[in-house]
Amino acid sequence: MNIRSLTRGDGVVIGAAVLLLIASFLGLYSVEDAPDSLELPNLWGSGPVVLSVVLAGIIGAALIVVARGLPQPKKVAGLDLGQFGIAFTIFAAWSALGNVFDPASGVDNVGGGSDGPDLGLGLILALIATLVMAAAAVATPLVPALKGALIPAPRPAAPQPYGGQPQGGYGYPGAQQQPYGGQPSQPGQPGQPGQPFGGQPQPGQPQPGQPQAPQQAQAQAQPAGDFSPFWFAVPVPRPLFAEDGSPTPIAELAPGTWYLAVEQRGANLVAQTQDGRRGVLQDTSGIQRG
Repeated sequence: MNIRSLTRGDGVVIGAAVLLLIASFLGLYSVEDAPDSLELPNLWGSGPVVLSVVLAGIIGAALIVVARGLPQPKKVAGLDLGQFGIAFTIFAAWSALGNVFDPASGVDNVGGGSDGPDLGLGLILALIATLVMAAAAVATPLVPALKGALIPAPRPAAPQPYGGQPQGGYGYPGAQQQPYGGQPSQPGQPGQPGQPFGGQPQPGQPQPGQPQAPQQAQAQAQPAGDFSPFWFAVPVPRPLFAEDGSPTPIAELAPGTWYLAVEQRGANLVAQTQDGRRGVLQDTSGIQRG
């Protein structure tokens, strides 16, 4: 489970779940002018409130967080765990609202028509917590501010925008390594490739002991050093598609994790995850190079 894949909306859900847990230990009822000897129950003293509000809200938050941290989405009965979690949080908020409207749960309709006890502080906080939890769970996929990473990725010493010549080579960000394929550290002029792989001379430069024409043909056959594998991070979760062009994602790239770009295909990148899977990243906007 990768905690760096959690979003700000997930952070709101976690905070609301903590508030709900605290509220469960506070009073379920409040009675005006009650003697000090009267002990009123907390939310754990009511079975319907515990099952439909406290446990439903906490379980829903746990499902949302776990689903976000998994590398592959888990499905139950055709639905993602995150969708089940959203449904649980909405149900908890709806149940809390009903208990706030009628904290006595029908007891006030028995006998002489007494109004019964008033709602306690624990029930009020439980309603606030479940409403915030449900709103954050529903709005996270829709609001860009909530889709941002909860724990930002550590920034390299000198990040570069996508498309620039990388300073380092094939290795983890910040490591001082030899560039991929033996490319020189100083690139050529724009529009002109650098020295080809293996340190072969450029066209037009004679080499002792060999004819000039074959040497030119060999230099032209070498690929241009216009791409070197580099590490990058994504600003928001993005799908990684199979290289055969199938529309089903094989993985999801999460913010806060470094991935290796091994090939460029037009505007797309062929990326490799840390567990060795390769796929095509179609949306490369805003990525951070290492």
